[in-house]
Order: sequence, then C-alpha cells, then structure tokens
Amino acid sequence: MRLETLYKELDKLSPFELQASWDNSGLIIGSYDQEVTTVVLSIDIDEALLERVPEGALIITHHPLIFSGIKSMDFATYPSKLLGMMMAKKIANIAMHTNFDQTHLNRYVVEKVLKKEVMAEADYLLYFDVDETFEVFVTEIKKMFGLEMCKVVKASSKQIKRVALCTGAGASMLAEVKADLFLTGDIKYHDAMQAKSLGLSMIDIGHYESECFFAEILENDLKILGLTVIISSSENPFTNM
Repeated sequence: MRLETLYKELDKLSPFELQASWDNSGLIIGSYDQEVTTVVLSIDIDEALLERVPEGALIITHHPLIFSGIKSMDFATYPSKLLGMMMAKKIANIAMHTNFDQTHLNRYVVEKVLKKEVMAEADYLLYFDVDETFEVFVTEIKKMFGLEMCKVVKASSKQIKRVALCTGAGASMLAEVKADLFLTGDIKYHDAMQAKSLGLSMIDIGHYESECFFAEILENDLKILGLTVIISSSENPFTNM
C-alpha cells in the first residue's frame, strides 16, 4: 500500500485538521510514494525501536518526533540522531497526537479503562460521574493505571461526584474544568497551587500511563486494511527508585 493511501485512511479515522495549533501531527518523515507493508505502532521513537524495525517500515507514533523546526542536523543530538537512523533505513513516520486524543484516546480511557460512561465533553476534556470519597477514588485509579504511587491534590473533603479527564498533560486547561476532580498527567507545583485555589482536586495519572493504550486502539483499524501491524512496547522514560 502506498503511504499516501494509508495516510488518507488515517485522516478519515482521526482527521489531522483536529490537531491543536501547536501540534505537529501528520507525516513527519518519509514520502507519500513509499510502499508500506509493515506498520509499527508506538507512543514514541527511540534507538532501540529503530534498531529492530525492518527497513522501509512505517512507524505510526502518538507523539511527534519533531514539534518545531530543526535549525541543524547534528547526528549526535536528539532528535537528529533518530532522524539519521530513519533515513538510513528508509523508515517513515506519521504522528497522530492531539487529533487522536480528541477522537479516540480520551474516550477509550474513560470507557474501556475506567469503565465509565462519558457524560459530557469539551475538546480535550471528558467528564464522567462517580460517587466516592477522595481516598477511595485514588486507590481505584492507582489500580486501574498500574501506579504504585501518584501525586494528588486534595482541594476539598466533599464526596467526588464529577470527574474530568485529559490524557497526557492537560493541566493547562485547569481553569476550564467544571468538576470536583481532574485526572491528567505531568502535574507541576504551580498547577497544584492553582487547583487548590480553584477548589479542584487532582490525581496525576502519568503521561505515559494514560497514553500507553494508543497502539492497541489503532491496531484493529489497521489490520482491516490488510497490513502487517506490530505493536512496539514503548518504554516509559521514567523509573521509580
């Protein structure tokens, strides 16, 4: 299959025009004329992945390898080193990031991982209802996302009724959240301070942990096209000690 044909199928599945203005989803490296027989699905690209991926493959990632313009190609630095390896093996890359968040990932996490019904949505925010104490809900979330521990912000002692979710890093939308508690990743110190002032509790579900479902969501749609699909077990760059 020509890469251009596959790109158009992906665009139907999750339109690239939905991506955020700061995002860089779409074709990152490669040619629309390239013939694709093997597709690799991964959250990110690293050296270990490129070493085992066959020549001429297409890697579809969640995160774009390039977010903004590159002013030089120093093959000793990131991401140029990876780009050099990809060019040498004629490996193409398409990123499906914030467009896929809106069309698939956030909803999948609410419905399939958390087993809840989406009650409302606003761009990257999805809302669902619970009836739990903060402490009980934290315990449940840790189990569902496989977290040994997590950062939390307890802004109120009242029962948790409505929860907002944004996979990845959604703390920039704090002021827009209309809920008792916000689930997202990469919560920073000043995010926590802002949440406290807003009376909004938070649980940091991890960036990687909340997005690691990307490949399994996309796999079935690609297999229908008759392509060989490989799911790469992307590694979380963070470890706990």
